[in-house]
Amino acid sequence: MAYENKPNTDLDADAQRRLGRGKIEIKRIENTTNRQVTFCKRRNGLLKKAYELSVLCDAEVALIVFSNRGRLYEYSNNSSVRETIERYKKACADTSTNGSASEATTQYYQQEAAKLHNQINALQNINRGYMAEGLSNKNIKELKGMERKLERAITRIRSKKNELLFAEIEYMQKRELDLHNNNQLLRAKIAENERQQQSIIAITGGHGSYEIVQPTQPFHEARNYFQVNALQPNIHQYSCHDQVSLQLV
Repeated sequence: MAYENKPNTDLDADAQRRLGRGKIEIKRIENTTNRQVTFCKRRNGLLKKAYELSVLCDAEVALIVFSNRGRLYEYSNNSSVRETIERYKKACADTSTNGSASEATTQYYQQEAAKLHNQINALQNINRGYMAEGLSNKNIKELKGMERKLERAITRIRSKKNELLFAEIEYMQKRELDLHNNNQLLRAKIAENERQQQSIIAITGGHGSYEIVQPTQPFHEARNYFQVNALQPNIHQYSCHDQVSLQLV
């Protein structure tokens, strides 16, 4: 008896999807039993992935899962999930603080820039008011007020100018005194040098300068000459002695 190979048409579409690896539509599972089974499987897979991520990447991972019945499932590679949550809160607070600080700094600089812009405009208007073309629209009262302001400004300018002049005069007087003292010191040194020269001339009898004559003969000849001359009487010495005796007489 022959049997024909016929496709099994008794399997429904859901069974065929379960047998294969077809794409599953992501939506809420209506069947309560299927939903619970899927939750258990995917929860374990999620915990496994969190563990692998913490080990492979050396990351701090905290996982919190609540089932539809309110049961808590958690995982943390740190000591506790609470510490990871505190770290998360601190990071969020620092980010918000930095953002608010940067916004406050920006607003402050914008306000300061606006103030400086207003001050510049006011000064420009005042300067234009003092110009010749800006005086045509002024009345008597405004012109008198401008005149008083200019007089006060001129007074302050003259006072500052006199202060600088007096300071310069005081500096020059001090400089003159220093130069005078230096001049007196140099004069005293020159006079002292002159007295020393006069005392040297008085001691040496006017022959204060000496001249060293280098011998023209070789050293050994000069030595022999000195030995020969040493035996001869010093005529010049005696003549000098005689001259001194005559002067004493």
